[in-house]
Amino acid sequence: MENVHPGQRVAVLVDAQNLYHTAQSIHSRNIDYTALLEEAVNDRQLTRAIAYVIRADSPDEESFFEALVDIGFETKIKDIKRFSDGTKKADWDVGMSLDAVTLANHVDTIVLCTGDGDFSRLCSHLRHEGVRVEVMAFEASTADELIAEAEAFVDLGERHETFLL
Repeated sequence: MENVHPGQRVAVLVDAQNLYHTAQSIHSRNIDYTALLEEAVNDRQLTRAIAYVIRADSPDEESFFEALVDIGFETKIKDIKRFSDGTKKADWDVGMSLDAVTLANHVDTIVLCTGDGDFSRLCSHLRHEGVRVEVMAFEASTADELIAEAEAFVDLGERHETFLL
């Protein structure tokens, strides 16, 4: 990637639900979060790595959360909301956006690991503030406007042997 140098301070923000569901629906596989973090940092100075996860009372989720911490992620956990009509909802869009805006004064680059087009306006704002924005996601399910707003895009699907378990 151009404009990448070892002195850059980097924050990596991972929308774990978005990546998980895409990896499962397209490849029937899981994300290799060690490889994801390594590629996102790219020999630069890691300031913060945050994985935004949802607690849905799945059998293996606590061990997954612990594995993320072992890899080097700070985890932010939100419980899934269940509504009386049976629907469920949980997302971290606002939390991720607030963290990105807060971190903008402390980093040179923010790597957003999500394909969610709701983050395109965030990319625009961060770039206006002088922060380099990179996106890592599966191009097949990433919003065009998010790719357009990022200064660099890494298609996880193009290198599935690296990013998928």
